[in-house]
Amino acid sequence: MPRTVNCVLLRIPADGLDYQPYPGDLGKRIYENVSKQAWQQWLAHQTMLINEYRLSPIEPKARKYLEGEMEKFFFGGGSEKPPDFKG
Repeated sequence: MPRTVNCVLLRIPADGLDYQPYPGDLGKRIYENVSKQAWQQWLAHQTMLINEYRLSPIEPKARKYLEGEMEKFFFGGGSEKPPDFKG
C-alpha cells in the first residue's frame, strides 16, 4: 500500500516516495514531505539546471549548488530558472 504525504510542493495529499532520495537531513525532510510527482518535477528542473549551466554533478561545487536549489525548490519558495532559459 502506497505511503501518503501532505506534499509541500503540490499542497495536497499524494503518494510518498518509496525511499529517501537524498542523504542526510535534507533527504529525510524530502522523504517525509515530498510526493513522487513533486520529486519528478524536481528531477526535470535539476536536469534543466545541469544542462543550462553545464554543471558536472561529480564536482563538489556543482553538487553544493544543486543541493541548495533542491532545498529552495521544495522548502524555500522555489528555484529560479536561468535568466536566458527559453523552454
